[in-house]
Amino acid sequence: MNKMFYSISEIGKMFGINPHVLRYWEKEFPFLSPKKNRVGKRIYTEKEIEIIKLIKHLLYDEGYTIDGARKKILRKRGSIQLRLDEEGVARFELKKVKDELRSILKKLES
Repeated sequence: MNKMFYSISEIGKMFGINPHVLRYWEKEFPFLSPKKNRVGKRIYTEKEIEIIKLIKHLLYDEGYTIDGARKKILRKRGSIQLRLDEEGVARFELKKVKDELRSILKKLES
């Protein structure tokens, strides 16, 4: 993929999916929301393409229902967010320990 933006027809051809199916998926998967250009046409970025790829895989290859695919993606996104939150807490705790060690080191050097 070498373009920044793709039209709905280009995405349809890329994945073998009719544009009306893509529009339907936008209603069913709230995290699939391509921006629109100044004339109101949908423009898809790499982010949307990855989401479409995942949705298509879950629906067509894995046999999930729309509801099942939505829940699986939301769980996956939730676990990613949870890991990011945990990493943030760990960084904060690490910073506190570093600051405390620096303070102790300063006291020892005085």
